[in-house]
Amino acid sequence: MRHCVYILFSVSCYKFYTGQTQDFDNRLAEHNRGETPSIKSCIPWKLVWLKEVETRVEALKLEKKIKSRGANRFLIEQGVMVN
Repeated sequence: MRHCVYILFSVSCYKFYTGQTQDFDNRLAEHNRGETPSIKSCIPWKLVWLKEVETRVEALKLEKKIKSRGANRFLIEQGVMVN
């Protein structure tokens, strides 16, 4: 089953959130219902970047890479501008 690595952005908190999942639509809905305690104060979240990979191992490696660089820096390197 394919996995997704994603970066979300909260306008209300001006923060990024990076994660990975097999079911992105469900995961985004969970975030926006406030079901993720560490980020529920920043809803709503909007998708700014998404990549599908073949395995969970690949997803975890990419998620770690993004988090070590910082989502904003990673997005700039990818040519993605967040307004």
